[in-house]
Amino acid sequence: MAKSQHVGGAGERSALVVGGGIGGLAAGLALARSGWRVKVLERAAAFGEVGAGLSLWPNGVRALDALGVGDQVREQALVETRAGIRNRSGRWLSRTDTQELADRFGPVVMIHRARLFDILRTALPAGVLCGDSAVTRADLRGGRVEVEHGRGVSRADLLVAADGIGSTVRHSLWPQAPAPRYAGYTTWRVVVDTGERLSAGGESWGRGERVGIAPLADGRTYLFCVANAPEGQRSPGGELAELRRRFGRWHDPIPRLLAAADEEAVMRHDIHALPPLASFVNGRAALLGDAAHAMTPNLGQGANQALEDAVTLAVLLEAHPDVESALSAYDRLRRPRTRLIARRSHRIGVVAQWHWAPATALRDLTLRMMPGPAVLDALTAILGWRPPDREDLIAHTG
Repeated sequence: MAKSQHVGGAGERSALVVGGGIGGLAAGLALARSGWRVKVLERAAAFGEVGAGLSLWPNGVRALDALGVGDQVREQALVETRAGIRNRSGRWLSRTDTQELADRFGPVVMIHRARLFDILRTALPAGVLCGDSAVTRADLRGGRVEVEHGRGVSRADLLVAADGIGSTVRHSLWPQAPAPRYAGYTTWRVVVDTGERLSAGGESWGRGERVGIAPLADGRTYLFCVANAPEGQRSPGGELAELRRRFGRWHDPIPRLLAAADEEAVMRHDIHALPPLASFVNGRAALLGDAAHAMTPNLGQGANQALEDAVTLAVLLEAHPDVESALSAYDRLRRPRTRLIARRSHRIGVVAQWHWAPATALRDLTLRMMPGPAVLDALTAILGWRPPDREDLIAHTG
């Protein structure tokens, strides 16, 4: 018989966070800092992250500041790195003034996902993380939430579903929600150690194919490659051989990076996105991160939006007199913003993955003619985000 567990004692606000990824850890940390008794339930027996790079944009770094770990993350920032978009031969189509971007919005941090994961995990209070706790069912009962998982049944005042694009909680409590949809392209990711520190990053666009390069602070390089492909396809000769076949004649340093890569380090995933939901909230349950708004990675905002979600949710729970009104405000704030960003990311992916030669020629010409400041202006609505002001919200709701 499953063991029943209660999170929190009499008069103490309690929360269950489902999912031990970056969004789940951020939510757990944000709630714990606000005085909640929190348990983070993760299906895996051990907590960890895959070996890939992650872009933290200024909005995400501000969220991490609100969580008290911004300085640790900011140490990973890269300065004076050239970035932008090139074609497959290496010609710059669009350059990003990284110094102006930093002056206007703050630094962009390129960090290994495992490093960010460790920073968040270390900041959590002892006893918050519960591994080997795969969630099989979630219910709303008598003004509380109930979750059945690998270790038994837990109940709490609040449920935060941060369990990814295939969220079990979303399936349980949002049964009418649309299923994720394939974006039409697949991606390979790998971290490479060539023994040299690259001075330029950014993306290179071809016809139905792309390559992204991001130097990491530890001297390694994060490489991702994208190609139009049928869903579920895999390479019979190995994924690294496929990368070398597709991209081995692109501009330097792409061939050198692929030559230095290890087959075991290459990860391949088809790209899916979640269609817009009617609500991120159901009673005392809230969706967060990819469980709420999984988007294509073309703006590099997936993790950043999860961090924004976590900080916003905790602030609203402090500012509002009850959980339901706080979650209603969370839905009003987060759903329009993430929908806007998801739409932009989708459009960029469509254009970047064009294959027809006349269309790609027009695209490349348009990029060359676009003034640099216009690119930064277009990012203002995304990168200019700041955490909600708790005192203002309390005054407004009071």
